[in-house]
Amino acid sequence: MTASIATNPTILVVGGGIAGMTAALEAAECGKQVILAEKSPTLGGRTSMLYRYFPKMCHPTCGLEINLKRIRGNPNVRVMTMTEVAAVSGTRGDYTVTLKIKPRYVNENCTACGDCGKAVTTEVPNTFNYGLDKVKAAYLPHAMAYPQRYVIDPSIVGTADGEAAKAACKYGAVDLAMQEQTVELKVGSIVWATGWRPYDANRIQPYGYDRYQNVITSVEFERLCDPRGPTGGKILRPSDGKEAKNIAFIQCAGSRDENHLRHCSRICCMATLKQTMYVREIDPTAKSTVYYIDIRVIDRLEDFYQDVQKDPNVSFVKSKVARIALNEANGNPILHGVNTEGYHRYANEHDLVVLAIGMEPEVAGVKLPDDIILDSSKFIEGSKSAGMFGAGSAASPLDVNRAVQSATAAALRAVQVIHKTASTEAA
Repeated sequence: MTASIATNPTILVVGGGIAGMTAALEAAECGKQVILAEKSPTLGGRTSMLYRYFPKMCHPTCGLEINLKRIRGNPNVRVMTMTEVAAVSGTRGDYTVTLKIKPRYVNENCTACGDCGKAVTTEVPNTFNYGLDKVKAAYLPHAMAYPQRYVIDPSIVGTADGEAAKAACKYGAVDLAMQEQTVELKVGSIVWATGWRPYDANRIQPYGYDRYQNVITSVEFERLCDPRGPTGGKILRPSDGKEAKNIAFIQCAGSRDENHLRHCSRICCMATLKQTMYVREIDPTAKSTVYYIDIRVIDRLEDFYQDVQKDPNVSFVKSKVARIALNEANGNPILHGVNTEGYHRYANEHDLVVLAIGMEPEVAGVKLPDDIILDSSKFIEGSKSAGMFGAGSAASPLDVNRAVQSATAAALRAVQVIHKTASTEAA
């Protein structure tokens, strides 16, 4: 089914994370019509998956709640979830965009009562917790999900569980007959805020992420520490469920490496420093050891680093860990390398290892137009015709604060495109 929507002059923002939400709101509050397209069932992106973010250790609700309120109150923003860009043609001021909308199998009648979830027995991996646990196949993505609407996993459509979910809904919200839709629209400018994804730790063979259960990634650790996460905020080893007391953090896991990501991901050092604070809060007796090449913190974040350095339970080892072995008797990872401060070889045993994995742009599977300019790491620099812009961590590895600043700048540049195009046509 194909529909045509007259939206020109309109700004399209692709990606509904913190950067996409910011770009959409800034443009809308300048009086422009904005379409905000997000491929997942809810807005918020990876920021919503954080326990806290630095430097103030804020919970994601701090920024997301305000932005969601602004979106709900602004008629200039049209939110389209489960939506991906299939094609872009045209040029600055006059783009034709084809969007594909996947079925949610739940319509606008949903009140998020949860009856459909109670009615099904099938479970699927919980993407919000990076697959560390499971959720029912009829689920609300997370507590702050927007829209506040359940999702039916496609795996139960056409099954008894799907019919049970439909029968349990008192509001007629479960619609198992929904089909994928294709929508074509006209826009004057496009902001690409497609975000980032964690580097695939399976590719870092010497660290054994694919072999050792007690080697996890920094994004997984973030969810473990969250009271709303899979372990209720307890730092439990995946191998045996015991509390981790001696935790190693390995920096630059996949970053600054010709075999993996050449660039520095910028946020990894601060993420680890933040996570050592989690460890102390959760268990004041637990030890953290940070293995690093160098610690990169800037501006006011230097104070944050110095506070962590004062913690007697946090140690720093200047070394790029060479490899990780396994103590078969207890499941403990053993880190091998050379401490470059004194050049001492070590074989240090820990009960949990956290890989501070790098950021790479979320462009895999994204249909980018030929006009887009990418840097050597595939971050979006803009477009040849200067009508499309990268924002947030789609444009560069950025923390939450800087992603918001980047998105604001991209929104203003998109607004300028609309104004200039309109002025040219008027002339």
